[in-house]
Amino acid sequence: MYTVRIETLGCRLNQIESESAAQLFIESGFNVVFSINEPDDNTCLVIINTCAVTQKAEQKARRIFRLALKNYKNAIILITGCYAQLSKNEIERIDSRIVVLGGQIKSRIARVPELLKTAGAHDDFASLLKKEICSVPAIKPGFPEDSFKFAASSLLAHSRASLKIQDGCNNNCSFCTIHIARGHSVSLDVAAAVERVLALENQGYDEVVLTTINIAQYKGLFIDKDGEEKYFNFAALLKHLLENTKKINFRISSLYPEVVDDEFCKVIKNQRVRPHFHISVQSGSNRILELMNRRYKRDDVIAACSALRVAKPQCFLACDIITGFPSETDEDFEQTMDLCLHCDFTWIHAFPFSERPGTAACNMKPKIPQSVSQKRAKSLNEWAVQQKISYIESFKDKPLSAVIEKQQPSSATRKFVYNCMTENFIHCQVTSPEPLKESKTYTIRITSILKENIHKGGEIEAMGQVL
Repeated sequence: MYTVRIETLGCRLNQIESESAAQLFIESGFNVVFSINEPDDNTCLVIINTCAVTQKAEQKARRIFRLALKNYKNAIILITGCYAQLSKNEIERIDSRIVVLGGQIKSRIARVPELLKTAGAHDDFASLLKKEICSVPAIKPGFPEDSFKFAASSLLAHSRASLKIQDGCNNNCSFCTIHIARGHSVSLDVAAAVERVLALENQGYDEVVLTTINIAQYKGLFIDKDGEEKYFNFAALLKHLLENTKKINFRISSLYPEVVDDEFCKVIKNQRVRPHFHISVQSGSNRILELMNRRYKRDDVIAACSALRVAKPQCFLACDIITGFPSETDEDFEQTMDLCLHCDFTWIHAFPFSERPGTAACNMKPKIPQSVSQKRAKSLNEWAVQQKISYIESFKDKPLSAVIEKQQPSSATRKFVYNCMTENFIHCQVTSPEPLKESKTYTIRITSILKENIHKGGEIEAMGQVL
């Protein structure tokens, strides 16, 4: 049996697409491994699903390419994702065994298992892939092709289910290439979303993460009982999903401030919506937000955070911040820090500005020295660590709902040990006197906070017990 290996970089959408591709190969009789660290001669194909959000992401992808070429001498290396969409020629020059499938047409991977079975693994398979799959013109250039074709009915690498409901972006933020890499916004029809969530619920999943590129641009077709066509925004979709499912819980992957209106807040008060939100903020300076071509102001962020906390008291509230955007002054950064303090974020993902070729920000001046950008990001991240520790401490010894993710090795004193994620996004390791089921929900109690591990960026943030 031939082995197909899959490596995924970047966002949760990439993870969903890779899981779905893996399932197709398994159904066709291939052995699938989510790792490229074990050299062998039996791997015939390596799929690398890439990210291009920063220069660092692209550098990491190139290291992965070279590792795959080194470890699997007999394999074709199929590169897809955002980096593949943006830099096809650059990637193809690395090695003749590399085949590049643009991210907007990655759904064509669904044809690869049958092609591989029919043609067999041989030296000309790379040419065959390029001819039959990669070189065929896109059906609708500039739009993701068959974006919702991938829908895993079972999950291989993750215990919490995810559902992609929107892809692409119609914005043109000055620092970002996602709208170029993923194309224009497309949305999953409401009926299809209900069908897929019901399928997950019936398989026993207790939680699904609703995943998007830009949640504000969800516009799903809904046909009512009279045959009339309507379009739902995200709040309307979530309300409809809650009304047409029984017990599955919903987690929202990311938010834009403009989504948080009265309609949205009314829906998320439902107990089956997890109290965990991640807002795309980027800066607390209105001047910088305007240069970024963002569609909100700092007051909109403040209003959104306040509304979320009214709807979901004690929710985990995180944000993204870019430091060192061209022309960012000390005063601009102080406004960002002030915004974070005012909103009392539980966590911040702060990272230095990364210049992306082809974006308007490339031509903006003055450039901020990398040392300054890194120092600003470090100060935000250090503050965020203390925020997270304080937040977790506030839940110590209190009952929390948590989804079991993965069993860990046992010991003489700890028979059943599991990693889990609480309803409010605390990564915890728990012990249980009895075996537990992955992807199922249990009530736990946090007994200690792993402060040093949080400082180091470790996965597990607390220890606990199942009640």
